Amino acid sequence: MTAVNLATIEHKLSRYKHRKKLARPLLKRSAVAMILREDESGLRILMIKRAERDGDPWSGHMAFPGGRMEQIDRHGYDVAVRETEEEIGLALTSEDRCIGRFSEIMTHAQLRRRPMVVSPYVFRLDRHATFEPNYEVAEVVWIPMDYLLDLGNRERMVWNRGKVEIPLSCYMYNGYRIWGLSLMMIDEMLAMLGRKPGLAARGGRR
Repeated sequence: MTAVNLATIEHKLSRYKHRKKLARPLLKRSAVAMILREDESGLRILMIKRAERDGDPWSGHMAFPGGRMEQIDRHGYDVAVRETEEEIGLALTSEDRCIGRFSEIMTHAQLRRRPMVVSPYVFRLDRHATFEPNYEVAEVVWIPMDYLLDLGNRERMVWNRGKVEIPLSCYMYNGYRIWGLSLMMIDEMLAMLGRKPGLAARGGRR
């Protein structure tokens, strides 16, 4: 497997055409920050483990920092920057360049919640950072991109949606399960890099 570095991702993103949802003007909007950092240990991507909270449909899930658009936000970029600082205490500045975007994703409708359009923004972080997670975040985790690029690390899980069991792919990195919307965003990055993620062949835990 050919190694991938930050320069490669930035170059490919500069030519990448992300897709927008046609229904976006009619729906709630949100955005996330996919933050990449490269150092002596290699290329890594920042994820958070959401705190366990009653009433939160993403309680305990692995995710990217982000949240809903508020009236003060001019666009999705503002949302990603604001929510990253609020959730993990990382203030993204002009030095932490946004190097591109991936396609918008529509969430599933939840009980008493309308579908929402999520915009992923990609940032490169060329400095050491410390974090101060707020009450919404249990942990901040750097995931090695080499682990995600190795499709042999993917497992199969079962998601129970009502009475229906749906087989899905996931990663289990040091006990952290990466799946769902976050994995869809990662999969688009992998596809851009020439990987072809699909449903994992080997079974994992539910």
